[in-house]
Amino acid sequence: MDQNKFIEELKKINVTITQKQMDQLNKYYELLKEWNEKINLTAITEYDQVLLKHFYDSATMNKVTDLTKVNTLCDIGTGAGFPGMVLKILFPNLKVTLVDALQKRVKFLNEIISRLELNDIEVYHARAEEYAKNHREKYDIVTARAVARLNIIMEYTIPMVKLNGYFIPLKGNISEEINSSNDAFEKLSCQLENVLEFQLPIEKSNRTILKIKKTKPTSLKYPRSYAEIKKRPL
Repeated sequence: MDQNKFIEELKKINVTITQKQMDQLNKYYELLKEWNEKINLTAITEYDQVLLKHFYDSATMNKVTDLTKVNTLCDIGTGAGFPGMVLKILFPNLKVTLVDALQKRVKFLNEIISRLELNDIEVYHARAEEYAKNHREKYDIVTARAVARLNIIMEYTIPMVKLNGYFIPLKGNISEEINSSNDAFEKLSCQLENVLEFQLPIEKSNRTILKIKKTKPTSLKYPRSYAEIKKRPL
């Protein structure tokens, strides 16, 4: 995917990108490639592949919700900043929180924020379940991209979602995960509102975006400890 194709495909999902934003993404790419030589951020380093599999893929959340009308968004297990950092660049209106358990990644993300002169974005070095305990019902949208199985990641994220807000994970093919998550939906007081399946342009790999609405306050017993979640997932 070259830059012109990237811009064209973004328009198809109602994302209009300015020259400044494209310049920011290009600088992001340069820093990603530079830092990737020191710490393991991504196995994908070719420019055309980063545009498609990281930048465009992150933007596809706009397929299920109008991000120009969202205020607060939290990205759990953000890694190198996908999708949260990309969404902040494309949708400057968002107040974004990035959470990752690896200090080296946090340092990289803070470097991106500084070099791109981004505002209303912060990075936390924390495990997801620990962060969730202290930030309950705080965000309009919580997201995660390929972090864990659905019934596990829901326990981390749903407590942070505001009442009537959404958890929107970006996944691959997860029909089996959905089928095994009925208990999680019930215990965490949320419902599956939308399942959007599609293919990435050009390479046609499968993607799934779920839109999960929080319908009641989450019980204070969730999230449990990491050991409990791993041993007895919902």
